[in-house]
Amino acid sequence: MLFLLTEGRDITKQNNPLTGRGTRLLILLVLCLGAGCASLPPQQHAPSHAFDRPAETRLGQQTLSAAKAHPGRSGFYILDTGQQAFLQRAALIEAAERSIDAQYYIWNSDITGRYLARRLLLAADRGVQVRLLLDDINVGGRDAVLAALAHHPNIAIRIYNPSPDRGGPGKLLVFAAEFKRLNRRMHNKTFIVDGAVGIAGGRNIGDEYFDHHPHMNHRDRDVLAAGPIVGDFSANFDAYWNSRWSYPIAALAADAFDEKAYPAVAAQARAAAPDTSGLSYLPVQDTGQAFDAVRKTLAGLVWAEGELVFDPPEEDMAAAADKPRKTAQALGQAMAASTSEVLIESAYFVLGDEQLDNIQRLLTAKGVRVAALTNSLATNDLTPNHAGYARWRPEMLDHGLELHELRPDAAACKRWIAVPGYCNRGAVSLHSKSAVFDRKTLFVGSFNVNLRSIYLNGETALIIHSPQLAAQVAEDIELAMQPDNSWQVRRDDNGSLRWTSDTEPQWSREPTVGWWRRVKSRLISWLPIEKYL
Repeated sequence: MLFLLTEGRDITKQNNPLTGRGTRLLILLVLCLGAGCASLPPQQHAPSHAFDRPAETRLGQQTLSAAKAHPGRSGFYILDTGQQAFLQRAALIEAAERSIDAQYYIWNSDITGRYLARRLLLAADRGVQVRLLLDDINVGGRDAVLAALAHHPNIAIRIYNPSPDRGGPGKLLVFAAEFKRLNRRMHNKTFIVDGAVGIAGGRNIGDEYFDHHPHMNHRDRDVLAAGPIVGDFSANFDAYWNSRWSYPIAALAADAFDEKAYPAVAAQARAAAPDTSGLSYLPVQDTGQAFDAVRKTLAGLVWAEGELVFDPPEEDMAAAADKPRKTAQALGQAMAASTSEVLIESAYFVLGDEQLDNIQRLLTAKGVRVAALTNSLATNDLTPNHAGYARWRPEMLDHGLELHELRPDAAACKRWIAVPGYCNRGAVSLHSKSAVFDRKTLFVGSFNVNLRSIYLNGETALIIHSPQLAAQVAEDIELAMQPDNSWQVRRDDNGSLRWTSDTEPQWSREPTVGWWRRVKSRLISWLPIEKYL
């Protein structure tokens, strides 16, 4: 069996003291009463499909013209900085003529999130059909705002795998009562314009993903693509959009929005849409300038064979989560085929016994270098996620993995975060999800190399067979692994962990964090919950 292809243990069936049927029913009854026995409304939405005639648009004509010299291949452009990623999305919104499909795990209501949402409203005003699909886990009390946006005749918004209780303590009770269903999330991140250009990768929509947060910005990566592969982007979007678990926001928030207030709300949003005063960099708002910006990007595409792999949405949310999903299988196959080197960059990095045994059997025991960069406790935005990694860190080292953990004061911050002066006052965190195999094949997507992505989440991954792009990302990962950017974790002669760097004395405990955060991480690491982190 290949790495990640083994059948995992269904942790939902383990370590559960509530084995009696009567006890479980009693607890569920109490939870149901506390949550008001909330249930989802009947599904009433009709299927719809992505725009598939890009040649009818200027953007499509540009991409088709660029693709003529590369039959059967798609074009790829790596977006390495948050500023790049924001400006490309902003330009594509202005260039859109027929359709925009956006699918995200998180869309924040911060400066960059509000700006892009308002530009979507203006795009809809000029006739662009906008479909926005959001995972419910981070919608968080914004039903009324989303319902107002969806009131526009050219905007449709659906929420994936929603809770029937839309806020307050009831939502937590419902989550406990419907844990198996609500624990399966849509982590996919895609952005498609006119069926001609798509963006996929690790970034959500929000200030910390676009080099705009005042204190903590993410080192992240996604890829702009053109050519035949954009059809795969649309297939992924349509699969989730038409899933039985995707609900129109109006069905979930029937009482959250007053239609009479819509004209005033929309007018206010339109008036604010041109405002760039809060942005550190200026996006294009003129259509002509937008096409010029896109044309420059298309001129820099690297044409190669590639595919978009995505996990289809679950039909049975109660099914055991004990088999690796499609993106995990694709990653496993690419790893197993490697003969010299595997480089991994993953914000959250948690592997279990089965995966580690296969890595050792198929790779490290044969001399294949497997090196991974992940967050340190100091840079991880989620302490529980670091705790899950720390629980398995000694075993990873024992199985031959080379581990590097990002420093919050990484010297390369100035290269990664394209905002003048930020690196003198803020920290950098890792959010990218990439891997390079033998410096020939590149894997970029929403997939963290952890048990949640392997077994539970819906994910997307671009697999690009390009030595040029693979070498580019490999160099970036190797740079991040340098001592002034990360600590390497090793065992000393006594078997204890040491964090080493050429620029300072070694650490014998998690570097540069206070004792309380270390204690929290240690306590959480004792819990067998890493599949859910």
